[in-house]
Amino acid sequence: MSKRLRADLSLALCSLLWGATFVVVKDSLGYSSVFVFLAARFTLAAFLMAAFRPHVFRTLKKGELLAGTALGFFMFGGYAFQTAGLQYTTPAKSGFVTGSSVVLVPLLLGLFWGRRLTLWVYAGVFAAMFGLYFLTVPAEGVSHLNRGDLLTFVAAGLYAMHIILVGDYTRRHSVAALSVLQVAACAALAWLATGLATSTGWEPVRFGWQWQSLLGIAVCAVLATALAFSIQLWAQQFTSSSHAAILFTLEPVFASVTSYILLHERLSNRALLGAAFVLAGILIAEMLGPPAAAESPEPVIEAV
Repeated sequence: MSKRLRADLSLALCSLLWGATFVVVKDSLGYSSVFVFLAARFTLAAFLMAAFRPHVFRTLKKGELLAGTALGFFMFGGYAFQTAGLQYTTPAKSGFVTGSSVVLVPLLLGLFWGRRLTLWVYAGVFAAMFGLYFLTVPAEGVSHLNRGDLLTFVAAGLYAMHIILVGDYTRRHSVAALSVLQVAACAALAWLATGLATSTGWEPVRFGWQWQSLLGIAVCAVLATALAFSIQLWAQQFTSSSHAAILFTLEPVFASVTSYILLHERLSNRALLGAAFVLAGILIAEMLGPPAAAESPEPVIEAV
């Protein structure tokens, strides 16, 4: 099996793990406040990843520290807005809105990195935005827009930046170092946000010790964070940001399937139409248009 194929299968597994946790997070928010949940999740994940990669701290370089912190910043921002949005929207809708980050990848690469944009990319963006309108805006009009969907769209933009930076930094820095540092930075930012939210009265600290809460944190920390992000950072050494983005289109599909099975969530006909256009836009921009980022060379293998 080629390295490219192994990387593709690994990124598809990441999408499965992330998509399946939308329902888990939604349930966990019934027991914990947003920032406390994130702080617990990423702290546990950081300790687990550091325990398996102690050599990272013995050979840590300044460039790796800065890159890991930058990745952690965008990862935390994405998870903060997405998790806050899940308080007000459904797992399936959250999954598809989050999936729009895939369309934003080539758009951001074109706007800020000077990559070539074609009519196919613009067509994909238009289709995705058209789909997001029908997915998130009810028939009653924009005034009835769910604020959870707006928060999730902000998260999509931050996730797109994370995808792009991962594709860049993994070519220049240790994958093992970046995988630990980004999660540790995310945990530190979550604790900082917890303190600020509590002191300002924006979000009081709330944490439940029920088994559902603890299981949710464990699943998200071990599978969706420690395992999935380590896999992503390894796999994106052997593919481009744009190709990774195509495989991430599976995430909202897995989120919808999981929500349907566990919560019996059914999207309305209007929302289904919107979801179809979002997926169509993603595939148009990524498969019919030229690559928005050059394929990466195959670097020296590094165990993660």
